[in-house]
Amino acid sequence: MAAIFGPAGTSDSFSKLGFKNSLDVPEFVVRMGLDCFEYQCGRGVNIGEEKAKLLGEKAKEKGIKLSLHAPYYISMSSVEEEKRLNSVNYILASAKAVKAMGGNRIIVHTGSCGKISREEALILAIDTMKLSLTALDNEGLGDVHICPETMGKVNQLGTLYEVLELCKIDERLIPCIDFGHLNARDLGCLNEKSDFEKVLLSVKNELGEFRFKNFHSHFSKIEYTTGGEKRHLTFEDNVYGPDFEPLMELIYKYDCSPTFICESAGTQAEDAKQMKDYYINFSKKGAI
Repeated sequence: MAAIFGPAGTSDSFSKLGFKNSLDVPEFVVRMGLDCFEYQCGRGVNIGEEKAKLLGEKAKEKGIKLSLHAPYYISMSSVEEEKRLNSVNYILASAKAVKAMGGNRIIVHTGSCGKISREEALILAIDTMKLSLTALDNEGLGDVHICPETMGKVNQLGTLYEVLELCKIDERLIPCIDFGHLNARDLGCLNEKSDFEKVLLSVKNELGEFRFKNFHSHFSKIEYTTGGEKRHLTFEDNVYGPDFEPLMELIYKYDCSPTFICESAGTQAEDAKQMKDYYINFSKKGAI
């Protein structure tokens, strides 16, 4: 078993290396020595089916695995039924796009709490998630995994507990553990290896062995305030965390095979390669 690594969208270096459009992504990912790529649809699912298929074919040729980030404006916990139903449609569109690409994971923000309690927001999100799974099944997309993401702002739905509760609805739901978000919303909680280990073992204890071994993950250093996440940084930052090294060592220790998507600001491919290199080198040392 082995973890795989890739960027969320393209780094600043993408165009500097002469690449021009999304169909060049698989070659770029290979050039950077990486394994996967998360296609960004945060502002809407605007890629056509034919282009998605062509991207998928090129990725398959290069051995690159694709996932897709669903629109940011999805609000599974909205008190407005229309917004929740629209969210189901956005999830469905995301699933169709990633399936055309040959991928099977979409990453979803679940919304905010607004003026209602966290408990009420979670109940609404659970209901919307159930509707989304039914919609995927009805369209023959039951093999697409929805990955609810842990969020970085305090007022957002998306604590580790809330994401794991959502994932208990169905075994097809795979948590997207964003370690930068967790660190930001709790004002720098991930410092020691034991802090990361508590997160990993929570996934194992609540969701079982398969999702513990195969969870999805975002990673970046993130500046935060008392409200949580402020902005994404690069691995060059020495003020805010978290550091990736303790997590890589734990991934080897527990023989996990997660997908790591780096969301650094402009250096996501380069920083993903740092993570991969450390993981591989530590694995080699551990095998001696």
